[in-house]
Amino acid sequence: MKYQEFLQRDHFDDIEVLGLAHGTLVEDPPPEGLARLPIPPMLMIDRITSISQQGRKGLVSAERDVRMDDWFFQCHFPGDPVQPGCLGVDAIWQLLGFFCGWGGARGTGRALGVGEVEFAGQIRPHNKRVNYELQILRFSVLKESGVAIGIANGQVLVDGEEIYSLKHAKVGIFHDIAYPDYPNPSANSVGGANEKS
Repeated sequence: MKYQEFLQRDHFDDIEVLGLAHGTLVEDPPPEGLARLPIPPMLMIDRITSISQQGRKGLVSAERDVRMDDWFFQCHFPGDPVQPGCLGVDAIWQLLGFFCGWGGARGTGRALGVGEVEFAGQIRPHNKRVNYELQILRFSVLKESGVAIGIANGQVLVDGEEIYSLKHAKVGIFHDIAYPDYPNPSANSVGGANEKS
């Protein structure tokens, strides 16, 4: 699909979500890049069922099917398979980064933090579906630098029951930090503390 069509869509099916993760969904991405999702097995979203923006705020709903052979059930833990809670938090960051890209931010996404996380349940191999609900509190693109930030509250539900809640999850979209020539050494091949601006 064309970039302008991507910006107008209000939902994305499983093939489209995978296409975005692999960088093949948008035929004419902006020169600065389009914030991408991770590819499986780190991709924690199957479908984005609704996405909307009103000013600096918005709403996003997404879902993921639980699979008996999910990689994390095989190692976390033998005799006690449970999805790591950090993957639910990462799913919220993934979805917030997606919202930023869909909202017009251009560049590469990075998780910036979360204010508060509470776990009240778990995801097991015989559950069916995980749902994610995000309330975008603020989305801004800084005119001078082109850097964008999204801040949201989120909930993770399994088979209709809320099991995680997050407050003030943050994602930033930055220019010139991608590392497309991996594994070759280059300007962005080494990490460390971000520069202070």
